[in-house]
Amino acid sequence: QVQLVESGGGLLQPGGSLRLSCAASRSIFNFNAMGWYRQVPGKQRESVAEISSGGSTNYAVSVKGRFAISRDNDKNTVYLQMNSHKPEDTAVYYCNTSPIAVYDWGKGTLVTVSS
Repeated sequence: QVQLVESGGGLLQPGGSLRLSCAASRSIFNFNAMGWYRQVPGKQRESVAEISSGGSTNYAVSVKGRFAISRDNDKNTVYLQMNSHKPEDTAVYYCNTSPIAVYDWGKGTLVTVSS
């Protein structure tokens, strides 16, 4: 059973920066594309970024140019660098395999963007 633990969320003002981390309990990154997802209460969870096992990245239109996903296979960790935050980025952020989430979802990390 793989556990995914997200961290790094917080409260910040619009335009701020934050880096989220997602650690897996065992090595799953070497052969899996990983993604960051987010969910606002009452709405469906959506994909915001993904990174292939080879390092290729894709982003949702809403975050392209502001967010950057990266991975450290040796540390079993995937990151999401979030810049130029907007209020609409407020959500709980999760990581999982991409484009299909194979593992149980972690608790996520809450990012709140507010002035």
